[in-house]
Amino acid sequence: MYGWKGITDVSAFDDRRGGLKDFKILFRLMHYTKPYKALVALGMMTMIIYTATVVATPLIILMAIDAIVPPIESSSRLTVLVIIFFANTLLNYVTHYVHQVAMSRVSQNLLLDVRDDMFNHLQDLSMSYYDKSQMGRIMSRLQNDVFQVQEFLSQLAITFGDILTLSAIIVTMMLVDWNLAIVIMVVVPPLILLALIWQRYSWPRFMRVRRALAVVNGNLQENISGMRVIQSLNREDENYRHFTSLNRTHLEAQLSSQRFSASLMPSVEILSGIAMAVVVALGGVMVINGNLEIGVVVAFALYIQRFFEPIRNLTMQYTQMQRAMTSASHIFEVVDEKPEITEKSNALEMPQIDGEVCFENVNFRYTPNVPILKGVNLKMRQGETVAVVGATGAGKTTLSSLMLRLYDVTEGRITVDGHDIRDVVRSSLVTQIGTVIQEPFLFSGTIRDNIRFNHLNVTDHQIVQAAQSVGIHGFISQLPEGYDSFVGEKGGNF
Repeated sequence: MYGWKGITDVSAFDDRRGGLKDFKILFRLMHYTKPYKALVALGMMTMIIYTATVVATPLIILMAIDAIVPPIESSSRLTVLVIIFFANTLLNYVTHYVHQVAMSRVSQNLLLDVRDDMFNHLQDLSMSYYDKSQMGRIMSRLQNDVFQVQEFLSQLAITFGDILTLSAIIVTMMLVDWNLAIVIMVVVPPLILLALIWQRYSWPRFMRVRRALAVVNGNLQENISGMRVIQSLNREDENYRHFTSLNRTHLEAQLSSQRFSASLMPSVEILSGIAMAVVVALGGVMVINGNLEIGVVVAFALYIQRFFEPIRNLTMQYTQMQRAMTSASHIFEVVDEKPEITEKSNALEMPQIDGEVCFENVNFRYTPNVPILKGVNLKMRQGETVAVVGATGAGKTTLSSLMLRLYDVTEGRITVDGHDIRDVVRSSLVTQIGTVIQEPFLFSGTIRDNIRFNHLNVTDHQIVQAAQSVGIHGFISQLPEGYDSFVGEKGGNF
């Protein structure tokens, strides 16, 4: 709530271009397609067939028109062409459907794997990572960045199809009538120049939108988490004004980018119209002079419509690709983050704990040059009850965090039954330690699920015994649904 004062300016956020080159990021994304090679092959094969049917349609119309223009040839040829046309249309529909379904499955499964990897890695990261990372930005990477990648992957196959279609149309037009094709190609250089200029000036606008959205999401997450403090201090009006200001900044950035995006399409349409006029005018003159069949003119008119469509798509998809690559870069930044707490290659399983814990000349600091613990020596023998008393911030919670190896000591060592906790497998240590955290946290689900939590083999009878041992069985029994009562977020409903 208060910390956002310094980052209300969207420029305070990092440039979402990322540190990796686009092709490297794309290669890493494509690595996730390995388990789905068969689907990728099916999607690519049907895409090629679909592109062939798209290019073939004007050619079939060309031959049909030439068959009915005097002198009229045999009706049997026209009948065959009609059958071929409908067969081509059916094949177009089937291959397009199969292609879309296959590539959608690939992209959705790929995103599933990326999310799983990211979530699994977040669980492996040390607590020091979360100490220095803003929760809103982590959520932004899990949600907004993954969504951007999803949008790009859903368009990736279409992009390849557009490139293939564009190439096939150019080759076909050159084969049908290279003179007319070359004349039409005159509009291509201005179109490429227009696209390059547009990309240069559109990038900052799109990045401003992304930064503004990150600020809005981060502020929203922080305010929702701190709602108790907001209402306790009667700060609703101030926080509303602050959020509205950030939200309006995002709106203005979004409108600016949309206005710039809208300027591209009319320009492309103008060039498309010029190309169409050239075909009609020049082609018409050539038909009148007997140098060209009317079917060729019609076919070229159809090809021009299809020629500019993939160019428009590719221009827009390039921007989407840039946004997706920066988002993917942020995802991989999280995946590449190395945990500070690692286990030794020769780490041993912790034997059954008797309970002797020793802190031997322990020093610790969360950040450099800010010591929290200095020269701590403490021995807790088996069966003893030890209380550590001190002022807020003295390091009491830090002691338990170090014993659970949520952090590693800066100097010295901690032993349990004589074993340095850095020499044993962490999971074999913490499963034998009961912990009551300073701020109790309940997960959404039932009371039974929360008591059982990671001990999935615990029986219902043992759950009741555990509740009785801490004196909460009576409270749970009075609830309408008992141990099956639903726990709201963080247990707020209790």
